[in-house]
Amino acid sequence: MNGFVNREDAGRRLAAELSSYAAQHPIILALPRGGVPVGYEIARALHAPLDVWVVRKVGVPWHPELGAGAVAEGGFVYLNPEVLEHIGLSEAELTELVQSKKREVEERVQLFRGGHPPPVLRDRTVILVDDGIATGGTVRAAIRSIRAQKPKAIVLAVPVASPEVVEALGREADRVVCLRTPVDLYAIGVWYVDFGQVSDDEVARLLDQTRREHTEAQHAVA
Repeated sequence: MNGFVNREDAGRRLAAELSSYAAQHPIILALPRGGVPVGYEIARALHAPLDVWVVRKVGVPWHPELGAGAVAEGGFVYLNPEVLEHIGLSEAELTELVQSKKREVEERVQLFRGGHPPPVLRDRTVILVDDGIATGGTVRAAIRSIRAQKPKAIVLAVPVASPEVVEALGREADRVVCLRTPVDLYAIGVWYVDFGQVSDDEVARLLDQTRREHTEAQHAVA
């Protein structure tokens, strides 16, 4: 099979490619929601902690699928100058859009992380995970906002993305691990047999489960 059974299958296959990082005690950061089941499998295989890194696309109001940029945790904003040049948004409209997405990011951080503090990334190897990348805008914002936290290295791990996106993001991350790079990437979902929507409850469950498993493993070692 050229694609993946589901996100869990993709995560296990990525984990096999990332096994050498276990010795670096990395932290796995998954983009919610779809990246979390993938990241969960990697975290389990590498005996690493799992957390989310929240990013929201800044969509063009009359064409929401078209991304003008993205907002990531820590108030980081990435804007695509090429898209902005062609859509004719006023500065006031753009400011309102960005502020709206910042509020969404804060709400989703609270939803997914609850009372847990944000992860400490300084001097850590960070493995950033998603279930696939179409254009790369949100991932670029995630990488740049994580870079501001001064990690040791950022490894981007995804099951599928176009060659152009992999090349572009390779200039942002320290390494990109991508299992499939189809030239004719039409949609991420066609590379999965099961690409059902991941719920907020499922994200919260996987994060809680990983925290519990990681704590139990640390206690067992101690």
